[in-house]
Amino acid sequence: MADTEQGQMVRVPEAHGRSGLDGYFGITERGSTVRIEIAAGVTTWLTMAYILFVNPSILGAVKDSQGVSLTFPEVLTVTALVAGVATLAMGIYGRYPFALAAGLGLNAFVAFSLVGTLGLTWPQAMGVIVAEGILITIFVLTGLRELILNAIPMDLKRAIGIGIGLFIAFIGLVNAGVVVQAKPGPVPPVTIVADFRSWSLALFVFGLLLTSALVARRVKGALLIGIIATTMVATIVNEVKHLGVFTDGSAAWPGFSHLTASPNFSLVGKFSFGFLSSLGFWTAAAIVISVMLSDFFDTIGTVIGIGGEAKMLDADGRLPGIKRVLLVDSLAAVAGGAASASSNTTYIESASGVSQGGRTGLTSVVVGVLFLLCMFFSPIAGIVPAVATAPILVIVGYYMMTLVKDIDWADPGIGIPVLLTIALMPFTYSITNGVGAGFLSYTVIAVVRGRAREVHPLMYLVSAVFAWYFIHGVVG
Repeated sequence: MADTEQGQMVRVPEAHGRSGLDGYFGITERGSTVRIEIAAGVTTWLTMAYILFVNPSILGAVKDSQGVSLTFPEVLTVTALVAGVATLAMGIYGRYPFALAAGLGLNAFVAFSLVGTLGLTWPQAMGVIVAEGILITIFVLTGLRELILNAIPMDLKRAIGIGIGLFIAFIGLVNAGVVVQAKPGPVPPVTIVADFRSWSLALFVFGLLLTSALVARRVKGALLIGIIATTMVATIVNEVKHLGVFTDGSAAWPGFSHLTASPNFSLVGKFSFGFLSSLGFWTAAAIVISVMLSDFFDTIGTVIGIGGEAKMLDADGRLPGIKRVLLVDSLAAVAGGAASASSNTTYIESASGVSQGGRTGLTSVVVGVLFLLCMFFSPIAGIVPAVATAPILVIVGYYMMTLVKDIDWADPGIGIPVLLTIALMPFTYSITNGVGAGFLSYTVIAVVRGRAREVHPLMYLVSAVFAWYFIHGVVG
């Protein structure tokens, strides 16, 4: 059944009945055209291309316990590679207009929690991502995904996304130098910086206000435009004031003859399961479960949300062929860890292409090709300073925080666990701590108030794992 203005359901196309692209993707069947699909693909890419600069900025901000850091060109290459291949797979196999790339929140968790706080090496941290991707893949292939979906209360699922959003925004403020660690004494552990007269903070404020205005005006590609504009201003300021390096980017124009380079694939395959011995089995299990849950529910929420907007859901609110979509997404997580790009997941920005009429996997194919082409432009990433990407993290945090309006705050049994989930992620710099505190408190409160039977058995199991995690003092 084709997509119509009346909201009829769109069926997953079969690869027969018409020849060529139309026959495989069911373009006509879904009420679209090749031209519309291509335009939608370009639109989606423009709205999510910022990840090419933000992911290197986040993963390159931390050195591991062996003093190893990931360079901008290396991370940009693998970011574009995995996003391109995964999105092509989504288009060709999943046949939906969903695009994938390195997930914000999880990449910050990898950098600042796994590497920065727990002291894992980069290969070990990426091994955590590979492990959670394999776990999700098993759940998808065995049908256990339904068990997970039914086990966890909806508000706790929302809380995970909200907490990650606040975590991302906090990281943006830290990277920009707006929030700094306070000196020891009777003051909060962090404080707002007192001097806004520095050029770096002025550029951050410029980027934040500009990007916010573009987002408010619903300009397509607002985040990418914000990065480019702030980088251009930073480059001019750097040349005039001779301020040197702006944190992680040089803020200096490399010249037109040096804009392209051969892709650097040195990070591909650099992952290790050594985190199991470094952290211990139960701590490692708690971390993998937390990352898996975050990744899984983020994907479910995204594909159902976009599918609903495109009128692709059936009468029961389910997406036809969702198993193929989830399989591609789970394997993208594995690929992201294996290539050191962090977990790749389906992007909510895919909705921008859908809003332009994208209805088939051809939209994703266009996005994937554009990402692969970006592998040859890694020198550009080196000129982007942290003050240009930090505003984007704050804006992304805003997007993810909008779910807070849907929480049932009137019920303390759910409101308190939700609060703990949201608050502890940024305050402890750990997604695991937030998820663990939320799950554990929800289970305990339900038992105490005489509602033990309402708690799914899986919640008891996961809560026990997190209880062990906290008792052994691994809070980071």
